Amino acid sequence: MNLQLNGKRAFVSGSTQGIGLAIAEQLLAEGAQVIINGRNTEKTKEALEKLQGKFPGSTITSIVADFSKKEEVDALLSSLENIDILINNVGIFGLGDYFEIADEEWSRYFEINVMSGMRLSKKLLPEMLRKNFGRIVFISSESGVNIPDNMIHYGVTKAAMNALSNGLSKLTKGTAVTVNTVLGGPTYSDGVAGTVEHIAKLQNIDLEDMKNTIIQQSNPHILLQRFINPQEIASLVVYLSSPISIATNGSSLRADSGVLKVL
Repeated sequence: MNLQLNGKRAFVSGSTQGIGLAIAEQLLAEGAQVIINGRNTEKTKEALEKLQGKFPGSTITSIVADFSKKEEVDALLSSLENIDILINNVGIFGLGDYFEIADEEWSRYFEINVMSGMRLSKKLLPEMLRKNFGRIVFISSESGVNIPDNMIHYGVTKAAMNALSNGLSKLTKGTAVTVNTVLGGPTYSDGVAGTVEHIAKLQNIDLEDMKNTIIQQSNPHILLQRFINPQEIASLVVYLSSPISIATNGSSLRADSGVLKVL
């Protein structure tokens, strides 16, 4: 299928690893020009070099910006121009006792998980509407619908992201601009992988056995019966980035392998 992305210009926040990097790779494979982003200079450089080696001749650049720091966000926003595709992927997650999480931590989660997408969309959506083409995709989570009791702060920010995306889609009425959300399920991202590998090593358990044990304990009804790969999330995101996805707008699409028990 020709996704008609050749020459389209995309910005993917939080894209030096995991789902964000997988999205950048698939966009490049479809002929898009891609700007990646990370908060660490060295790690961003390594990701850029990896992509340049894998996709020689493609247009790939990078911008270092930490979304918890206003001055870096302001500099990022001022440098973004002529973006056809915005992937709001940057985010943080972690377990926490609701009664122990400080107000400052709640603010940090909102600043990175919600306000990043708000600011990027506010900057880029007007130009998309003016030229009558654009794609905005928010990378959310099933945790934004079924809030985990040990990650309430994270789930609430993802619920806010879902609401923001839905609201922004109403501004695109009558245009060829779309705004959608992807609700990911348990994904074997770099952060998750690091934690699982550490636990497996401490307990002297085979890594695959450890992964299976965690999935069966946390999400026994997942239809895949394994963690989702970042590339499997990215495939849906890249379709939504395509001109051929025009009829899908204002939607929350699930890539959760049945974890959410809703129709």
